[in-house]
Amino acid sequence: MNNHVSAGLPKWCAAAALLCLLVGFPANTAEVEGPKLKWNVSLWGKPRAGTAIADALADAVSAKTGGNWTMSLDYGEALSKARENLDGLAIGAFEVAMFCNFYHPRKNPALMALTLPFLPMATWEDNRRIREAVYAHPAVKRELARWNAIVYTSSFLPQYEFVGRGQPPRELTDWRGMTVRAGGGLGQAMQRLGATPASSTATEVYTGVQQGTMDAAAFPFTYSHVSYRLHEVADWFTGNLSPGTADCPLAFSRTAFDALPAQYRQLLDDVKDDVIASQIQAYVDVDRINLPMLKETLVEVRYTDAQLTDFRARAGKPVIDAWIADNQDRFDARGLVDAMFAAVGQTYD
Repeated sequence: MNNHVSAGLPKWCAAAALLCLLVGFPANTAEVEGPKLKWNVSLWGKPRAGTAIADALADAVSAKTGGNWTMSLDYGEALSKARENLDGLAIGAFEVAMFCNFYHPRKNPALMALTLPFLPMATWEDNRRIREAVYAHPAVKRELARWNAIVYTSSFLPQYEFVGRGQPPRELTDWRGMTVRAGGGLGQAMQRLGATPASSTATEVYTGVQQGTMDAAAFPFTYSHVSYRLHEVADWFTGNLSPGTADCPLAFSRTAFDALPAQYRQLLDDVKDDVIASQIQAYVDVDRINLPMLKETLVEVRYTDAQLTDFRARAGKPVIDAWIADNQDRFDARGLVDAMFAAVGQTYD
């Protein structure tokens, strides 16, 4: 099954998603009474499909409290560098931040489970179940607690695909010797094909591809490729490699969350499904625009079923097994992998 965002929306998205995305949450008198409160949200880049969850949450809490609770969305690394958002939560520099697990694997080694290749995220429902199972795992809770952080919800990154310059890698052997932006388990999967992984923040990749210091870059398909204008400096993209994804959740300062009045904490729970629906719909809508444009301007590389089966055999279970072995002494890595598969009714063996 195609894992990209063209998959149908789950039932928890369908009803409210489009309305929430297009017109936001209606600005009525307060449904939830409470004190005046302002939270600062640390983000990087510009507003884009991948940050719809932050916009939707800010709209929701403001509307439901009649403007008493507001969230200032600070884009462009105005409050913190992207790699330092967990540090900012730890010291109370702001109340909310988005962060990406593969930007700093040593800060969140258990959360790196969500970078493992070929996780069974065939639908948006599966995507959500797997991520929530990871957030609920004791190892992940412990490591986030070290940063005074609690995850509100994921940004549900779609499956990754590559964009690159030069000769398109039409055979798996063509990846040998290429330098690719791919973090965590995805980077390890590409190593199995002979590529050299590099870790760069999203805002650094354009220059890397343009100047030739990296041959290709993996990003959530399609929103991120276009958001960071990579199509402007690329010659080709992969259309069905779907090697895996990563995790860039929206997290709260534990201190700030604990200080909220009870009705505001309940409000966060009450609006979560609508906020998530807006995030998923943003990916679906931007695909309708981006995919035809990418197909028109770049060479699309598609792999045969035999090639994809070969890739999975070489870079799927072997990479996951190696990750378990590397981390089992530090936390229950096997239990975390088991939990991800169990969340969608599967077993890992």
